[in-house]
Amino acid sequence: MWQYVTPGIPDAQFEQLPGIPLSQREVRVLILSALRMEAESILWDIGAGTGTIPVEMGLLAPKSTILAIERDEDVAKLIRRNCDRFQVANVQVIEGNAPDCLTDLMPRPTHICLEGGRPLKDILYAAWEALQPGGRLVATVNNLENLYGISEGLSTLQARNIEVIQSAVNRLETRGIHQTFAAVNPMFILSGEKL
Repeated sequence: MWQYVTPGIPDAQFEQLPGIPLSQREVRVLILSALRMEAESILWDIGAGTGTIPVEMGLLAPKSTILAIERDEDVAKLIRRNCDRFQVANVQVIEGNAPDCLTDLMPRPTHICLEGGRPLKDILYAAWEALQPGGRLVATVNNLENLYGISEGLSTLQARNIEVIQSAVNRLETRGIHQTFAAVNPMFILSGEKL
């Protein structure tokens, strides 16, 4: 379904479920860039939702190992369907509730994408514990409380090379007889490295 070697699969190409979050295309490209994965990295996507990040990264880095972690059985099935849809073979879907399910997962990640979950700060600490030395963690948040929690957590964990960006994307949409720009929900993308 996606014949290109670049990221940015249109949102509509993914199967979706009502109420299940989807990292929108433009934000997803920023997340993929922030991850800075190598050809044979190990990525844990915690709170994988629709599975857009595992699918895109699976296509970009087919020799990598990707674990998509999701607590809801129906959502885990959705991730599997999206992986099948794009013929991504290097994603393993883990049904589990973070942070508890992270303790025994293998292989240990070189990269983590933290896209959600409660309690978010506890998940951050457990994920950081599992992250290999030299590894990189990227977290996405869309509210002030989680922004503060992740920022404080990265500081407490003594993460290095911390970066924080906020997306501000507008898409051209047709509304009636006019074309207008509509804002994509802004997201904060935080990243840091474990030295």
